[in-house]
Amino acid sequence: MSVFAFYLFAICALAGGLFTVISRQPVHSVLWLILAFISSAGLFVLLGAEFVAMLLVIVYVGAVAVLFLFVVMMLDVDFAALKAEMAKYLPLALLVGLIILMQFVVAYGAWEANGAAETLRAAPTPSDITNTEAIASLLYDKYFLLFQLAGLILLVAMIGAIVLTLRHRQDIKRQNVLAQLYRDPAKAMELRDVKPGQGL
Repeated sequence: MSVFAFYLFAICALAGGLFTVISRQPVHSVLWLILAFISSAGLFVLLGAEFVAMLLVIVYVGAVAVLFLFVVMMLDVDFAALKAEMAKYLPLALLVGLIILMQFVVAYGAWEANGAAETLRAAPTPSDITNTEAIASLLYDKYFLLFQLAGLILLVAMIGAIVLTLRHRQDIKRQNVLAQLYRDPAKAMELRDVKPGQGL
């Protein structure tokens, strides 16, 4: 049953990744991407990494993919013009893809299986500790400073992205709270006596 589940999740992950790239509709691409994420989470469950699988489902499927879906559905993007622009770079993309494929072939040809891998996989693990506890003990005990440093780097990157993209536009009317509080009610409104039959 585990072998059947492995091949099922692997085929679904490969098909989801392939149709994400070649699908003509952006919404369909996002849905195929969600299928690839869920299939990858199933593979992680088969490996015994339930915590990573749940993170993949919660973070990538529940947040990132849904965000992509909302952005694609809400933005009025002319995908025909975008694909026409991308067609200019198709030869360069094919060249880069061919180079990466050649690197995979070379890496696969030089790969050798370690004889001790099977025995290490079959090594008994302590039954009194779960995967989540093992990851937590590594992150918050052994690598605590590196984990906090990674969080600070991500925070600085987020602030830098906000600062670089923030533009104060002059053609937008903004609310000035102090000007509203300090205004004189006598000058804010003017009463006019309009005679019958005349406009303002």
